[in-house]
Amino acid sequence: MLEEYLRQFLEHLRYERNVSAHTLRNYSSDLEQFHEHIAPAQANGTRQQIPVKDIDHLTIREWMANLHGLNKKKTSIARKLASLRTFFQFLVREGVLENNPAKLVATPRIERKLPNHLSMEDAVRFIETPDLETDLGKRDRAILEFLYATGMRVGELVNLNLKDIDFREKLVRVTGKRKKQRILPFGEPSLQALMYYLNEARPTFLNNCPPAMRDDQAVFLNYQGTRITTRSVGRMVDKYIRECADIHDISPHSLRHSFATHLLDSGADLRDIQELLGHARLSTTQIYTHVSMEKLIEVYDRAHPKA
Repeated sequence: MLEEYLRQFLEHLRYERNVSAHTLRNYSSDLEQFHEHIAPAQANGTRQQIPVKDIDHLTIREWMANLHGLNKKKTSIARKLASLRTFFQFLVREGVLENNPAKLVATPRIERKLPNHLSMEDAVRFIETPDLETDLGKRDRAILEFLYATGMRVGELVNLNLKDIDFREKLVRVTGKRKKQRILPFGEPSLQALMYYLNEARPTFLNNCPPAMRDDQAVFLNYQGTRITTRSVGRMVDKYIRECADIHDISPHSLRHSFATHLLDSGADLRDIQELLGHARLSTTQIYTHVSMEKLIEVYDRAHPKA
């Protein structure tokens, strides 16, 4: 029955594929919504038991239409369909089904949104916004320098431990999606900002935390002395956006986009950028070629006499 196979699939994701907690929540939410659609819970909490072999592409297509009628975003609908495809493919591999019914349902056409990024001048100006006279400013400067210098994800940054950093060689080991590790270089400005924070601010943060609750290995801490969260980094970036005139509509991820775009503009090979970003597929990295092409067209229109 569907309910039992959903449970098995989520256990497969958690224990065999080692997906992140965020990814697991998304799969669980998407599949539970599908389950609720085809077998709504009764007042007493029970559901009609649905054999998975009775679910065909028409059932899935009807759910897609229902989501569209609820004005769900195309990106959200596409993700839910992808979750179903992965679930049914699991059942095919397990020998429960012969074919994947979700493969017969077309993915909603989505316009690919170009990532927001900063110019090189704005990136430098934004990174230099924190007040280095304060402990939080020293930490924030180090975080912004590191995000822009390495292109790492915010989730990767907050999970950094001291043992992950080679200070002599200016290299950092990060653990990305699906626990895949990669080594990233960083420059002298990042090293200086990091050392300033580690020597001048981090000890104060640690002292604010009871010894039993300290995470001595965490690189970036909050004021209470515990490991900083991705949400805290987002709030920090929002704070400096307000302080930095003429810079709008960016997020912590925008520094990652800026890192990739500036490397490509400076002549870096796309496959090298793919490796640095930790993208599994080159097609994911190719979005930055569109960003650079937009810049090229803008320069052409501004500079060419016949443009």
